[in-house]
Amino acid sequence: MILCSSPLAQYNAHKEEIDAAIQRVLDKGWYILGEETKSFESEFAEYIGVPHGIGVGSGTEALHIAMAACGIGPGDEVVTVSHTAVATVAAIELTGARPVFVDIEPNYYTLDPKRLEAAITKQTKAIILVHLYGQSADILPMLDIAKKHGLRIIEDCAQAHGAVYQGRCVGSWGDMACFSFYPTKNLGALGDGGMVVTSNLKLAEKARLLREYGWAERYISKIPGWNTRLDELQAAILRVKLRYLDADNVARANIASIYDHALEGLGIVTPKRRQKATHVYHLYVIRSKKRDEMQAFLKARGVGALIHYPVPVHLQSAYRDTFQRRDDLLETEKAAREVLSLPIYPELPDKELNTVVEMVKYYGEKRS
Repeated sequence: MILCSSPLAQYNAHKEEIDAAIQRVLDKGWYILGEETKSFESEFAEYIGVPHGIGVGSGTEALHIAMAACGIGPGDEVVTVSHTAVATVAAIELTGARPVFVDIEPNYYTLDPKRLEAAITKQTKAIILVHLYGQSADILPMLDIAKKHGLRIIEDCAQAHGAVYQGRCVGSWGDMACFSFYPTKNLGALGDGGMVVTSNLKLAEKARLLREYGWAERYISKIPGWNTRLDELQAAILRVKLRYLDADNVARANIASIYDHALEGLGIVTPKRRQKATHVYHLYVIRSKKRDEMQAFLKARGVGALIHYPVPVHLQSAYRDTFQRRDDLLETEKAAREVLSLPIYPELPDKELNTVVEMVKYYGEKRS
């Protein structure tokens, strides 16, 4: 089966350096919140273009910590999208706040700025902008709306490491931003990991307290907190892979370009690119009204195309009774019926890429 992503291929691409980094940590004998984590926090924050990075245990916990640092809790509302990984909404619920869903732009799958203001109430405290599939949300108009209403902007950058909007990396625009280093991400660990980044010193200081029991000094809790730490092994691995992130994103874009040209004229909707923004193709997402049929056709021929995401969060049984709906979610529900992710990762072999192209073209031509 041709995989949609392959963390193993990326490990093998940098095996010697990663193995050396792991051995360095093992030899030091310090495995939690040591020099590797501090160095990676600094290096990644600099890459994004902000002064502060706080390594945590996962992308979900990064969102949880960011919202808690912003003072979001029970009785508050957080506006976001339903077309996202469920982690976005799970993190809101961890704070005790209530998610409020707004529909997406059909071309970019991100929160529609034109629909945002109608969702804001006296209980609204923040907006989570999800930069999806490797491309940014339309940040500037939503920053204006947030400023007008005194709201925090938190960026969910789990799928957009290295993506650029209006000349700046995503993650450098909001009050705080959150990244996941899950193994399949553009910058992926060999286990779980996440980071909060920010330009706000006070928010950074609070996030650091929250990630480790509220300790200002060891064993002395200044505020209530949790245990969610990026470990030294993952930090060391991520330091190696960060050096290759831009080149990997170029490789993803090259694969996307091959798909674009090959699928032209087949009645399949290929990804749209936002103007003055850079897409880093965490996923290459096409659309078809016969998506399920296409996925089954490809699977039968050894192509592992996946659906991101098959059921919007607001339609999942775990969350039906917990959200507020200020808007119809027609585009969200339509996308969930039509999207399909084709294999894309920097090390995707040419032979496998050509097979995917041939199978998708064969399907499209048979049904055109």
